[in-house]
Amino acid sequence: MQHRVALLEAGGNRSEGEDGLSADGGDPRFWLLAALRKRVETPGAVAFGGTVDLPDGRHYEWQWGEAVEQRLAADWSEAAAPLEALGHPVRLAILHSVLEGHSDIASLAALPQLGTRGQLYHHLKVLESGGWIQPQRRGVYGVPGERVVPLLTILAAATGG
Repeated sequence: MQHRVALLEAGGNRSEGEDGLSADGGDPRFWLLAALRKRVETPGAVAFGGTVDLPDGRHYEWQWGEAVEQRLAADWSEAAAPLEALGHPVRLAILHSVLEGHSDIASLAALPQLGTRGQLYHHLKVLESGGWIQPQRRGVYGVPGERVVPLLTILAAATGG
């Protein structure tokens, strides 16, 4: 299921996405926004969540939300390291491979866009520092469960998902 969100701008002007749906809660396909509106006051809240079944059989259900005021008052500099860790195509390929179940050093070293094993370990260290990956056992890495849905959400948001 994929929807582009319609934006309601100040003054009532509406900017619609591809599917022409309104974000005013009148369309049942916006069930998430309707539920969020029932729980929060003005100026609103930001929330995301998901249910994910990975190819290796792991299952995650996760949600997060907070008031807009809290997010605007937060220290955004805390996001620099995790976002920077995602800012390289090889690191994204590593995360993709790990989520698909190819998480051992030999599989990761075989990625076509990767150079040397030294470069692999460098990228793994950056991803680990950013909180996106952690060693599961010797030579095997995994995305922490609490980071799976946020990672997929960030990727969807970055690509206009």
